[in-house]
Amino acid sequence: MSKVAILTDSNSGITQAEAARGGLYVIPMPFYINDQMFFEEIDLSQEDFYGRLTEGAEIKTSMPTVGSVTDEWSRLLEDYDEVVYIPMSSGLSSSCQTAYMLAQNEPFDGKVFVVDNQRISVTQRQSVYDAKLLADQGKSAKEIREILLVEKFQSSIYIMVDTLTYLKRGGRITPAAAALGTLLKLKPVLQIQGEKLDAFAKARTVKQAKKIMIDAIKKDFEERFHDASGSNMYLEIAYTYDRAAAKQFRDEVNEYFPDHEIVINPLSLSVSCHIGPGALALATSHRIGDPA
Repeated sequence: MSKVAILTDSNSGITQAEAARGGLYVIPMPFYINDQMFFEEIDLSQEDFYGRLTEGAEIKTSMPTVGSVTDEWSRLLEDYDEVVYIPMSSGLSSSCQTAYMLAQNEPFDGKVFVVDNQRISVTQRQSVYDAKLLADQGKSAKEIREILLVEKFQSSIYIMVDTLTYLKRGGRITPAAAALGTLLKLKPVLQIQGEKLDAFAKARTVKQAKKIMIDAIKKDFEERFHDASGSNMYLEIAYTYDRAAAKQFRDEVNEYFPDHEIVINPLSLSVSCHIGPGALALATSHRIGDPA
C-alpha cells in the first residue's frame, strides 16, 4: 500500500497549525499589499489582512512560485510514495494548470497527482479532508484523484456581501452600479458552483439575503443533489472576520436543517479580498464515505 501525502494551498482556509494536527500539508498563498509580498499564515494573519484591507491598501492575490510548489513536492516525496495536490479551482487561478503541467515531468510523473476539482475555500477544505480519509482507507493517489474528480461539481457556496466597496475596487461592478447599490442598501448574494464567482441574487436586507442562501441550499439538496433531507451533504458556514455573526447565522440555519452539524470556518483570504469584511456564506458539498 502506497503512503500518500495530502497537500493543498491556503486558499482552502486550512491553517498551518490545523494541517499539522491533521497530518496535512499546506502551501501558503502569496499576497501583494502595496507591492510588498506577504504569505498567508506565515507573515500575514487574518487580523493583519483585514486591517490593511479596511485601511484601503492595494491588495493583490498571486499564485505560488513554481519553485515553492516543486520544492514542497520533492520534500514530501522523501517521506511518502505519492502526493495528492489539491489547489484552488482552475477557474479562479492559473496555478492549478501550472501544477498539472509540472506534475507531468520527472521526477514527479506518476508520483504527484494534481486534482482540479473546481473548488475554493470551505468546499476545497472539505475535499482535502475527504482525500485524507481516502488515503487513510488505503486508496492510492490516482484513486483519490479519480474519486474527487467525480465529485467535483457536487458543491455550492452562496455568499452575502455586506458592502459593495470591494467589488467595485476589484472591477467586478462599475462605480455607478456600486453607488446605486449602496444608495438602495443592497446586499448582493454571490455563488460559487464550479469554476468561478458569479452573481446570484440581490437582497435589500441581511435577513432577506440569509433567507435567499438558505432557500438556495434547500433547492440544491432537492434538485442538484437529489437528496431533499441533505443527509449525504456537509453543511458549512463561512465568514469574513465577524465570527459572532457567523455563529448567529448558524443558529438560524439550524432551524431549517436541525439534523445537520454545521461547521463554521473563515472564508479564505483570496475570496475575502474581493468581497471585504462582514460577508457571510452558506456552503454544502457531497459527503464522501467509503466508496469501496
